[in-house]
Amino acid sequence: MSKLKGKVAVVTGASKGIGAAIAKALADDGASVIVNYASSKAGADAVVGAIAAAGGKAVAVKGDVSKVADAQALIHAAVERFGRLDVLVNNSGVYEFASIEELTEEHYRRQFDVNVLGVLLATQAASPHLGEGASVITISSAITHVNSPNAAAYAGTKGAVNAISGVLANELAPRKIRVNVVSPGYVVTEGTQSAGIAGSEMEAGLVAQTPLGRAGRPDDIASVVTFLASDDARWVTGENITVSGGIR
Repeated sequence: MSKLKGKVAVVTGASKGIGAAIAKALADDGASVIVNYASSKAGADAVVGAIAAAGGKAVAVKGDVSKVADAQALIHAAVERFGRLDVLVNNSGVYEFASIEELTEEHYRRQFDVNVLGVLLATQAASPHLGEGASVITISSAITHVNSPNAAAYAGTKGAVNAISGVLANELAPRKIRVNVVSPGYVVTEGTQSAGIAGSEMEAGLVAQTPLGRAGRPDDIASVVTFLASDDARWVTGENITVSGGIR
């Protein structure tokens, strides 16, 4: 497919998991992709290698989107390398689960800095380079309405980006820039595996609550993102699409 041919996309936090799947899917549809990573160069290089092997174009760029200079350098790299910017996917995110009694200031600030400030800074840096028909897509979470215990800070970050994206959808609409949110349910990734969630009783409980009867896969999310990035979604903005197998 080539519905994104000639487009340039930046995907933050794309060295693994959902971000990696999004980067590969955008490239499969013809976009040139900046694969952003904060620490895992090997992971980002592997994503770039997979895209190149499939005939696509991608470059890995290191940067912490919660830092102004890094966010600006990331966007500059896209414009310098590929000449334009059409799609920004705000995927970078961290999560730490803790009860309200265990919550610490450091725990709170780390999640809000990456998950919320990172969205603001990356979008701020990208905005001057986005033209008519461009798309900003932020990855949120179904946790904002599932209300899982021990996730107050994390759910708070995702509620914040939902609100921010609604504001930006209206703010950028006069320039014909679309802004949408994708809210995944439980998805098996390297992160859920390293956290011990994959294969656990917690996972079994989440799957049991999911009407479609299975855990999500990164490509389940990526296919919705590529739709929103394309002209197929030209009349879609200000939306929050829950991709969760039906869990509410």
